Amino acid sequence: MTDLIQRYGRGLSWLSIGLTAFWLLALVILPYLGLFEQSFRPYLPVDEIGGPNDHYTLHNYMALFSNPQDITLCLPGKDTIPGSPIYLPDLVVNWPIHLYIFILTIVYSSVVTLIVLMLCYPIAYCMAKVMDPRSLPTFFLLLVIPLWVSELMRSFSWYIILSLNGPLSTLLMDLGILSAPVRWTWGLCGYSGIMVGLIYTYVLFMLFPVYNAMTSLDSNQIEAAEDLGAGWIRKHWRVIIPHCKPGIASGSVTVFMLAASSLLVPSLLASPKSRWFTEVIQQWMFESHDWNSGAAYAFLLLVVCTIFVTVMMKLFKVGLSDIAK
Repeated sequence: MTDLIQRYGRGLSWLSIGLTAFWLLALVILPYLGLFEQSFRPYLPVDEIGGPNDHYTLHNYMALFSNPQDITLCLPGKDTIPGSPIYLPDLVVNWPIHLYIFILTIVYSSVVTLIVLMLCYPIAYCMAKVMDPRSLPTFFLLLVIPLWVSELMRSFSWYIILSLNGPLSTLLMDLGILSAPVRWTWGLCGYSGIMVGLIYTYVLFMLFPVYNAMTSLDSNQIEAAEDLGAGWIRKHWRVIIPHCKPGIASGSVTVFMLAASSLLVPSLLASPKSRWFTEVIQQWMFESHDWNSGAAYAFLLLVVCTIFVTVMMKLFKVGLSDIAK
C-alpha cells in the first residue's frame, strides 16, 4: 500500500482501490452470493415464493445424483464407421445421467489441459531460448492473429473442417489415406470434436504463462547443466521445469477452468451422443427456467475448479500469488 501511494499519489491510489473493490463487490461477490442463496431454494411458481414451501433445502444439489439411467460406456473396439477408428459401446452401467456428464466434463477438461501443456512446452522453450529475438515479434503476431476472430467464428470453422464431407475428409481421401468420409466429431465417444475446439481455442492461455516463466530463467544455468553432462531430458526435468512451475500451474489452472466452463465450443462441436456440463446448466436456467437448480450445478462446477486450483498449487508447490502473476 505504501509503495502504491508513493508511486501514484494518495488520491489516485485510493481511487483505484475503491473502483477495484466496487467492481469485485458489485459484479462478482454480490451476484455469486445471490446465486448461492438461490441454489438452496426450491423451484416454485411465482405465487408460492415466500410461502411455506419456500425453504432452504439440498434438493437442487442432490438432483445431480438422481434420475439414474442405463448408460452405455465407450470402450476400444473395431471400427463402426468406414475409415474411422471409433469406440464401441460395450459396457452398460446404471448411473445418474447428470453425474455422468459432470464426470466426463472434468475428465476431458483435464485431458485437454494435459495435451495443451504438452504442445505448449516445447514451443515456449523454442521461443524463449532458441528462436532469434528479432523474429519473436512476427511469431507473436502470427499467434495472436486468430484471437482477432471471435470464438464463435473459430469454433464454427472447426465445425466445417471436421464435418462428414468437410475439407479434412476430402483432403485425406484425395491423398488416398481414407477410403470414405469420416465423422471426426464422433471419435473418442463423441468428444473428439470438443477437445479439438477447446485445444485450439485456449492453447495461448497456456503458452504465454510458460513462456514468461522461461524468459526469466538465466541461460547460464542451462549451459552449466549441459557442461556437467546433463542430457536433454535431465536438463529439462531438473533445471527448466522446476523454474517454470508457476507458469505451468497458472496455465493449467486457466485452461482447465476455461475448458470446463466452456459453452460455445461444446454446443457447436459435440456429437449427438456427447454433452458438456455447461449445456446442462444452460438447460436448467434458460430452457426449464429453473435458476435454482442451475445455480446449484454451477456452484458444483465452481467447487471442482477450486479443488483443481488447490491440487495444482500442491503439485507444483506454488502459492496463489505465483499463479496470479
